[in-house]
Amino acid sequence: MTKKKINGAEALLLSLLKEGVDTMFGYPGGTIIPLYDQLYTYADRFNHILVRHEQCAVHAAEGYSRATGKVGVCIATAGPGATNTVTGIADAYMDSTPIVCITAQVGVEKLGTNFFQEADTISITIPVTKWSYQITSASEIPQIVAKAFYIARTGRPGPVLISLTKTAQVEMTEFEYGHYRPINVLGEIKSANISSLAKEAAKMINESKRPLIIAGQGVIISGAERQLCNLAEMGNIPVACTLMGLSSIPTSHPLFAGNVGMHGNLAPNMMTQQSDLIIAIGMRFSDRVTGDTARYAPNAKVIHIDIDKAEFNKNIKTHLAILGDAAEVVATILPKIKCKTRTKWSTFMKEAWARERGAVIDKALTGSQKGDISMAQAVDALSKAVGGEAIIVTDVGQHQMFSARYSKFNKTRSMITSGGLGTMGYGLPAAIGAKIGVPDREVVAVVGDGGLQMSLQELGTIMQSGVGVKIVLLNNSFLGMVRQWQELFFMRRYSFTHMVNPDFVKIAQAYDIECERVEKYKNLNKSLEKMLSHKGAYLLEIKTIKEENVFPMVPAGASLDDIIF
Repeated sequence: MTKKKINGAEALLLSLLKEGVDTMFGYPGGTIIPLYDQLYTYADRFNHILVRHEQCAVHAAEGYSRATGKVGVCIATAGPGATNTVTGIADAYMDSTPIVCITAQVGVEKLGTNFFQEADTISITIPVTKWSYQITSASEIPQIVAKAFYIARTGRPGPVLISLTKTAQVEMTEFEYGHYRPINVLGEIKSANISSLAKEAAKMINESKRPLIIAGQGVIISGAERQLCNLAEMGNIPVACTLMGLSSIPTSHPLFAGNVGMHGNLAPNMMTQQSDLIIAIGMRFSDRVTGDTARYAPNAKVIHIDIDKAEFNKNIKTHLAILGDAAEVVATILPKIKCKTRTKWSTFMKEAWARERGAVIDKALTGSQKGDISMAQAVDALSKAVGGEAIIVTDVGQHQMFSARYSKFNKTRSMITSGGLGTMGYGLPAAIGAKIGVPDREVVAVVGDGGLQMSLQELGTIMQSGVGVKIVLLNNSFLGMVRQWQELFFMRRYSFTHMVNPDFVKIAQAYDIECERVEKYKNLNKSLEKMLSHKGAYLLEIKTIKEENVFPMVPAGASLDDIIF
């Protein structure tokens, strides 16, 4: 029986359906028209979200992926459409977020001629993708799509780019799909002797007097949250989280030590320096976590559990490296752990928390109860209003660090932010993607006036698609984090960090989004309640103190011992 022939554009859509894709974020253009023309006939099978900028299509796909655990999908046209995706792809690469980005390319016969909107997307994206591939024939599409999804989600997740020539979109082919089955697994994804390594790890943990678990996003990616809590409870081991690891353990858990690193809590930073054993799970010892690596955790041996072999001994010396999926590795260690009380170590954590409360937290949260609002107060009030149940999506800046410090999380996948690349403009589109991925959860984008204006046009996406995202704008009329550094390290020379802003409420109204502005602390809770009770999208602009700083802080390149209050 002769197989039916279809064009490459339809073959691509059928391939995406085979991979379970039902949502994509994109922006059409001339070279991608054949695909969008075919999408017109598949409109009942895909939820395509029309964004207002290709970078935001990638960020939305990231937010969708981070909230759901699925591979996010985004589409852009050739040339500037493709190059506009690069920042988002780099962000996904740094934060191990699985996405497949499909960009158009000119016809095969025009390649290399500097044809209209031709750009060498493959060469541009190779450094920031797990894999990039240019499809020149329609017959390649099923196998390349299958391989792309396999690579994006396997091992350490990340972005894959498919450059789809116009030739491949319009060419006819017989469609047959099979999920990718590699001859050789891509890289080593687990240690061969995991059982003996787990036994050695358990011995080190059992003999330790001051162990500290540092949980990264790898815990969330692998679904190892239960195993993490079991290990902590079995050994009575405090758990510190990296920025990307927040929500891997409930913040209410008695063994949650806080957020570690540059703007982390005092307790986990002090405990890192006093610990005799660091158990690093799914984290990469970034500079934002370690500070000066030469003076990092001077008394501690390090057990490093990670899916990516390249992370071992890259920044911090590893005494025991276990290559593998976090959930599987920790589950193997658990039966060998002996229950311990470690009373002195628990007391140390409590005393460090008490010191921070007295020096920073109480002052930041009590502040003015009638006058101006601080960011710390705003985030704390929001956290109480949502009861730790919302997904908090942040942009990048002071509000991001305040959100990490003062938000509460009861569920996993509840903190979505740009970590490794620190991409301003990330927050709003990522929140849109997260809300579309998990529509039953409250999603709140916490943004600053600087970052919001880098993706402000996505209010149009909210208006057209009816996405019920809540937007909390913390407006201090400054590029706050840069200003803080200028204050502390550049003698208050505020060079081009003051922002003259538009009327954000009027802008929200122009996009038919409910909105309000609040300027005094006494009105804050009422305004938050009004926002959260509204069924659709809402923008709440909170005018905050202009020159507020995020403390504690570890200066760049300093030791965790050099923390500033």
